[in-house]
Amino acid sequence: MTIKQILILIPLLPLFSAAIVGLFRNQLPRWTAHAITIAGVGAAFVLSVTILNQTLDGFTLNESVYTWLNSGDIHFEVGFLIDNLSAMMMVVVTFVSLMVHVYTIGYMQEDPGYSRFFSYISLFTFSMLMLVMSNNFMQLFFGWEAVGLVSYLLIGFWFTRPTAIYANLKAFLVNRVGDFGFLLGIGMVLYYFGSVDYATVFERAPSMADAQVNILGSSSWSLMTVTCLLLFVGAMGKSAQVPLHVWLPDSMEGPTPISALIHAATMVTAGIFMVARMSPLYELSTTALSTVMVIGAITALFMGFLGIIQNDIKRVVAYSTLSQLGYMTVALGASAYSVAIFHLMTHAFFKALLFLGAGSVIIGMHHDQDIRNMGNLKKYLPITWITSLIGSLALIGTPFFSGFYSKDSIIEAVELSHIPGSGFAYFAVIVGVFVTAFYSFRLYFLVFHGEEKWRQVAHGDAGHADHKHVAHTNDAHGTHDAHADDHHDDHAHDDAHHHGLGPNDNPHEPGWVVTLPLILLAIPSLVIGYFALEPMVFGDFFKNVIFVNPEAHPAMEHLAHHYHEFMHSPAGMAIHGFASLPFILAASGVFLSWFFYMKRPDIPAAIKQRFDVIYRILDNKYGFDSFNEKFFAGGSRCLGRLLWKFGDITLIDGAMVNGTAKTMGKIAARLRNVQSGLIYHYAFTMIIGVFLLMTFFVKIN
Repeated sequence: MTIKQILILIPLLPLFSAAIVGLFRNQLPRWTAHAITIAGVGAAFVLSVTILNQTLDGFTLNESVYTWLNSGDIHFEVGFLIDNLSAMMMVVVTFVSLMVHVYTIGYMQEDPGYSRFFSYISLFTFSMLMLVMSNNFMQLFFGWEAVGLVSYLLIGFWFTRPTAIYANLKAFLVNRVGDFGFLLGIGMVLYYFGSVDYATVFERAPSMADAQVNILGSSSWSLMTVTCLLLFVGAMGKSAQVPLHVWLPDSMEGPTPISALIHAATMVTAGIFMVARMSPLYELSTTALSTVMVIGAITALFMGFLGIIQNDIKRVVAYSTLSQLGYMTVALGASAYSVAIFHLMTHAFFKALLFLGAGSVIIGMHHDQDIRNMGNLKKYLPITWITSLIGSLALIGTPFFSGFYSKDSIIEAVELSHIPGSGFAYFAVIVGVFVTAFYSFRLYFLVFHGEEKWRQVAHGDAGHADHKHVAHTNDAHGTHDAHADDHHDDHAHDDAHHHGLGPNDNPHEPGWVVTLPLILLAIPSLVIGYFALEPMVFGDFFKNVIFVNPEAHPAMEHLAHHYHEFMHSPAGMAIHGFASLPFILAASGVFLSWFFYMKRPDIPAAIKQRFDVIYRILDNKYGFDSFNEKFFAGGSRCLGRLLWKFGDITLIDGAMVNGTAKTMGKIAARLRNVQSGLIYHYAFTMIIGVFLLMTFFVKIN
């Protein structure tokens, strides 16, 4: 089998398996849904590893497979750009997808939409692969929109629930805002560069570095800045950066497996991947890089604050994802593209692990998602406990864990950057270390340690029993699928509306199909950073793939010098990390969360009461949702009412339809007077008519 055939098979295998399961799910036995899709994604993973091995040996490919349209000198094609960046992304996407597929067997086993769900996640894998393998903007946009479409289907998977429909519509509309900017950016590239092929655009970019464009009036703007900012608007929507972040927390309405697949490891990192791929363009605009950095810093810090007050286990992890996406964006703004991609990779493993661990807890708690109703689950869910601990330690940047190497590299790169806004960005990411540690271990301690609070809630004496159902609807397995063809298990989950454990119930570890993915994701969460640091950040892994101008943006050059002079090795970096400010802040966050929630739980309540205004601001999510509801949604409704009253009622119904009828009625009323019923009146009228006709005829001739 040739390399080109392997590359074609990698995205097509998930596509074909999705089509077979989706189209023939009524005719095929239920077990074939996971068998076919896992086989397809598993084969794609093996082939992706094969391609990565080839690229590590120096293999690259930039070739078109199919010409879709020719318009003059412009060609729209389907093609592949295979290098270390795309090959690494292919392995990450297929591996995490494979783990999610296996996990879904246990998580969705009693759901009536079992086969449909497998079809969707396999289709998503195809879409993401097309995105990361593309060698042109047209195919990139196809994959970009396809992952958005499948995300819409998966967030609203339980479409009989109004909250799920609201969430997927919100995600769809917010992403359309970002995608509109992204499409304008692609339009700028096509118009000014005359091509949508990456290689051609990157080759012509230096000659266009000083080009100016007129957008509003006579004022001139840098072509490169405008293009890069428009492309970044797309990344803001897809990678959930402020203010286009509002869709991601609500997307937790979908089943937990898609939270791990889409909103932790793959789709939300598409924007990060795109900006890194476009590094030859972004390096020509310091203004664009500065904007990227500041927006990322705002997201990293302020979204982290929101994680502190969340009580839904999945939403805590969701706000953590927002914050970590902010870290990646800050790295992009500092021209540390390789560090951003490195953190993208490590984050994919430990965040998918945390989401799937949360799903395991949800199963054990009978779909109670309120962390205030949990406690001491390490006794009942030992595998989930230890893997979640590994994921949490990686997330907060504990030395020797994967997250440490990527997160500390981001912090140091920002500190060494001279791009405008780097001072604020450094403050944001360094404070974010403490915030991340605090909310991560608040979640960990409340869930896995302390008293078994579900027994208190079941007896009604927990003190917060009124919160028991606050967010439980976010992951109710048993919501019945209204599709008539998803009838494999009509009696699935008779306790669909029962949440939480009884006073005499104990949680239990789910089956191996749930725990095995946790273990397999925990391994890279532990070690991948150690082994990948030097080749990806300080080596030649991204040579001729990611481009940095060391004279204008020397942060990576300084970072490499600092590493080789003081740390020498990944082990040396980890040992050095124990004495660094980020580690001190992370340890302080862990200690404070332990003290607040294990030793003195009265203190958080007192702080909440004392700083009630701040708590309400955080609880209101800084007002983004309420502003969108009132300004955009409310404004749209007001505009709709105005158009309805003036356009429909006054103009169309009133003037055009009813007005025409009234006018004809008035004319008819006048003509009615002519109809007297007297013969001599009619005879006189006929004579006058003949006279006028003859006069007119004579004049014409």
